[in-house]
Amino acid sequence: MTLRDGTRGPRVSLQGTRGPRVPKKRVVIAPDKFKGSLTAPQVAAAVARGLREAVPDVDVRLLPVADGGDGTVDAAVAAGFVKVGRWVTGPVGKPVAASFAVRGTTAVVEVAAAAGLALLEEPAPLDATSHGVGELLKAALDVGCSTIVLGLGGSACTDGGAGMLEALGGASFDGVDLVLASDVDNPLLGPSGAAAVYGPQKGASPAQVDVLEERLAAFARRIGLDHVDRPGAGAAGGIGFAALAVLGARFRPGAEVVLELAGFADAVAGADLVITGEGSLDAQTRHGKAPYGVVKASGEVPVVAVAGQCSVEPGELGLKAAYALLDVEPDLTRCMAQADALLGVLGGRIAGEWVSQ
Repeated sequence: MTLRDGTRGPRVSLQGTRGPRVPKKRVVIAPDKFKGSLTAPQVAAAVARGLREAVPDVDVRLLPVADGGDGTVDAAVAAGFVKVGRWVTGPVGKPVAASFAVRGTTAVVEVAAAAGLALLEEPAPLDATSHGVGELLKAALDVGCSTIVLGLGGSACTDGGAGMLEALGGASFDGVDLVLASDVDNPLLGPSGAAAVYGPQKGASPAQVDVLEERLAAFARRIGLDHVDRPGAGAAGGIGFAALAVLGARFRPGAEVVLELAGFADAVAGADLVITGEGSLDAQTRHGKAPYGVVKASGEVPVVAVAGQCSVEPGELGLKAAYALLDVEPDLTRCMAQADALLGVLGGRIAGEWVSQ
């Protein structure tokens, strides 16, 4: 640099004069499915798209989750498990294409894949069977799995797990850790049991509920009554009972199991924000649903949620904020049809309020 008197001053370097580099914000996106609209991986991808459009350099980790119901296998596959396909007996006896997930010696099986309500063209409360669930469990044993997680949500059957046991045909579970992933703690029988509470949801009339109750009671007498009042015995139409009484299974909260399989604790370490969600955030969300499990597992990291609709105050669920699709598009039909695009919009809003600051 030349001074006014013609002499040369000291060389000045501009290198390193900029302020310290601001680290990228780290965001974990861990939603459950939007039932009837998008799977959990699709929800996560849509929110991530909105975040990245608003803040291109944001560090995003997609970790779709579930609570033990349908979508549990998808969550496992997103976490690195390998999907294994099998043709099995469907809920009314017709073959259905089902799948389970495997990583090492651990398998993830969901009742809904073989005996789910979504597989029915019309309700079959008296005829639906859990036979295909037993076929999937046997397939997991056949590939050498010694830990099997069985997600119990979304079942069409109320057979007490009789069809499942028949399909297993005496297959040995010695040395196998069978984990029942569910948020249901109903007993098998009585006014809080599988038939009385869940039968009507599967299309059973009051008279049919009575028939189902009688069948479950007779089956329990054959198997043994020691487990009929165990919490969760009434899950998945009584599959929980058969798994507890005959297969030596143990219960764990479904969301907790899935978060563990997905490696959520490692993913959230050092994160600046967690985004969770489900189709409807309501009073039931606190009772074992995936978003509430995410909140509890996130520690001090702030958690916000996306949802189709939200009928509770976010703070009641431990959330810092909640963003509903219906607040963007109040027409329910259009909201469901355009859920992917609307989630992108919400992702952008979250970016502006929580990431770009």
